[in-house]
Amino acid sequence: MEAPLYPGFPPDPSTPRGGQPAFWVGPRHLAGDDGRLYDTVADTLAGLGWTSLTIVRGRHEPDEAPEGRQVLRSTVLHISPDTLRWAQWSLADEPFHLGDLPIAWQISARADTSSPLAQWSAYFTPDVPGEAVSDFLVALDARDQAAMPLAGPEMVLDAVAAHGWLRDIDQPQAAATDPTFTSHMSLGEVPPLIQDADPRALITETEEAGLAGWQAWAEPALGAPCLWAASFGSSVPHDLVAAFAASLSSTAPVLRRVLPEATRERLLRAPAI
Repeated sequence: MEAPLYPGFPPDPSTPRGGQPAFWVGPRHLAGDDGRLYDTVADTLAGLGWTSLTIVRGRHEPDEAPEGRQVLRSTVLHISPDTLRWAQWSLADEPFHLGDLPIAWQISARADTSSPLAQWSAYFTPDVPGEAVSDFLVALDARDQAAMPLAGPEMVLDAVAAHGWLRDIDQPQAAATDPTFTSHMSLGEVPPLIQDADPRALITETEEAGLAGWQAWAEPALGAPCLWAASFGSSVPHDLVAAFAASLSSTAPVLRRVLPEATRERLLRAPAI
């Protein structure tokens, strides 16, 4: 019998976890990932025909029983049929953090098969709604050219504004927030370690302005830890970020059994029958 790779994530969203009731909840950007971020996204990728590979790194001492092996890092890599785009899920001994949260999914694309290097990468922590990551990947998969920019940044702000988000008074062309001022989309300097093929990403002098890329996060209360965070390298096409933003800000309810503690009282809930 094959053991589940991530036993903490139930394989079937219709299966109650410990008999927990299911609810339709909103708003989506505060609903978390239901503890199923891997499965939600992996199911989408499987439906798109992407191939998955599992890579395990660990330590195995001589004469040590197989069950005694220490696994230091487990990675699942999903690759598109044309090999120009890939998505990586990692559990690491030394995780890469974003907004003090570990990265769960890293999604990358390259311009052509002649180079092994990614043209851009996007990063998502746990509790990013899985629907938004999936919609980002569906939009990426549908593109003929994974790395070619097709639209300007205004497309991202239009996507959230269509769902009632408010443009920032001081930066109306670069930032927006939901009506409760909890979740944010902002075009600004990317955090350290965000991979991008633009050579300006390698500039380290403090007097040099960094590259601008889209950042998104939810801060349940002023000064409180982030619920989730997402970061898009400066070369991520704006139309792909817009697909994520449109899904994130969608007013359509989502099915959840596990609600984030930080936003539980702010969610509208209706029993799923």
